[in-house]
Amino acid sequence: MLPAKIRLPTGYPSWMENDRVRDRVAARKLRHLAVVMAVLATGCTSQGTAGAMTAEVTAPAEKITVLNAEPGAGSAIAVSSALFRSAPVVVVAAEADRAASAGAGTLAERLGVPVLQVPASNATEPGIAAVRDEVGRLSPQVVLTVGADARREVEAWQGTAKVVGIDRPQDGVTATDLPAVQPAEPVNVTVLADAGRDDVAAIATARAAGARIVAVHGVDPRSDPAAIDALRAEPPDVLLALGKGFGSPERLRGRVDTAVRGALLPGGGQVLFPGRLLVCLYGHPDGPALGALGEQDLEGSIARAKKLAAEYEPLSEVPVVPALEIIATVAHGFPGPDGDYSGETAVEALRPWVERAGQEGVHVILDLQPGRARLVDQAKRYERLLEMPHVGLAVDPEWKLGPDQVPLQQIGGVDASEINEVSAWLAELTAARFLPQKLLVAHQFQLSMIRNEHALDTTRDEVQLLIHMDGQGTTGQKESTWDSVVEARPGDLPMGWKNFYDEDKPMLTPEQTMAHEPKPSMVSYQ
Repeated sequence: MLPAKIRLPTGYPSWMENDRVRDRVAARKLRHLAVVMAVLATGCTSQGTAGAMTAEVTAPAEKITVLNAEPGAGSAIAVSSALFRSAPVVVVAAEADRAASAGAGTLAERLGVPVLQVPASNATEPGIAAVRDEVGRLSPQVVLTVGADARREVEAWQGTAKVVGIDRPQDGVTATDLPAVQPAEPVNVTVLADAGRDDVAAIATARAAGARIVAVHGVDPRSDPAAIDALRAEPPDVLLALGKGFGSPERLRGRVDTAVRGALLPGGGQVLFPGRLLVCLYGHPDGPALGALGEQDLEGSIARAKKLAAEYEPLSEVPVVPALEIIATVAHGFPGPDGDYSGETAVEALRPWVERAGQEGVHVILDLQPGRARLVDQAKRYERLLEMPHVGLAVDPEWKLGPDQVPLQQIGGVDASEINEVSAWLAELTAARFLPQKLLVAHQFQLSMIRNEHALDTTRDEVQLLIHMDGQGTTGQKESTWDSVVEARPGDLPMGWKNFYDEDKPMLTPEQTMAHEPKPSMVSYQ
């Protein structure tokens, strides 16, 4: 009979445990009961709870720790060192023997003790020594090896601990081979594990300590909806991340804070690309002279954007998200009251468009045609709209003028430093409001439009920069412009493509548009 106060845990996934700490405690008690009644379904037995020992578990002193360890033997040692002070039993398997490692992990979880991996036979002596030193630090009474390779290696360097070897995880261990062991109370730690890494022993060790495991597909929890759900269900007090790919603790803290507190982007997640394709309708609400967006009212524009997006769904491997790119500031041929040759649309005039788009799951991009104004000054005018999670920003260097220039007399240009200034301000706004990643689009159809392009700052975690090729003309002209713009971009920044209803000869079909390499992450229609 099971004690009435012990609640059976249900539905534990293999990679992710989302139940509260109280449920993990109940699971621990249940595992201990299994040890008492028939310890380990693999064949181990126990004499009972009298004199039973537990491992000594601990949480890292820092709120966030990133373990800079390679998958396999290295990560197993790192997690053992971070979460265990001592253990009456340590389980060891050979890193190369995947079946033994998996079985050893199951044994270790049920006993509540660490599992370590012996590196491959051709590993360097320091790798072997690291396992030996970790076993020594844990001061076990018994080292339980799984598989002949692990037994042979451990017997060559064992210290005072007794070595008990089984050839397979399902082989039995008699009551006299192991001390009576019961799991400790669970440690209040959340472990982020990259689902693409082979960290079977490290994860088993973390579970043995009672830690909660949250799998992340990649190294950015903002990009994984399941990880976001898990972190929101139980916000972590202490966080341990497996692998240097998670970055610095400071960067990871910002990402986790956003995952826990921030809203989602249209299409899901909190990171823009490569998780979606934006299909945009471009223009100004005042009328058709500035683009297709003004050819119909608000509801008509949203419906048209959705229809355009639907045409791309069969062509995309990622969700297709409709978008409105709204010209917020319009370059003028006259100076205007402030002398900057740019007319700024009032925030309250744009708000109905922005809010309604958000309600319909439509992304919004506010486009700046700055004239002689500083880009960052114009961006700050729309801070109240940019605080919304579905709103990004675009800068149009074609309309960025020098002190003696006026629109339509030349093609403008902007130095990378001025785009970086906008990016830095947008990143600070995003971080302060725990917003999902912000899109910053830089339009370009001549290389002179972005001076010192190689100096564009692509390091801001809160901002995704995209280079948008918006040249018009014949297909040959557009292809040539695309090639030059792609080649000039820093690194592998995502690209955008613009189709013109009237000026392109002919306008490309969705199939032709998506045939480009790299595949566009944003397609707009003007």
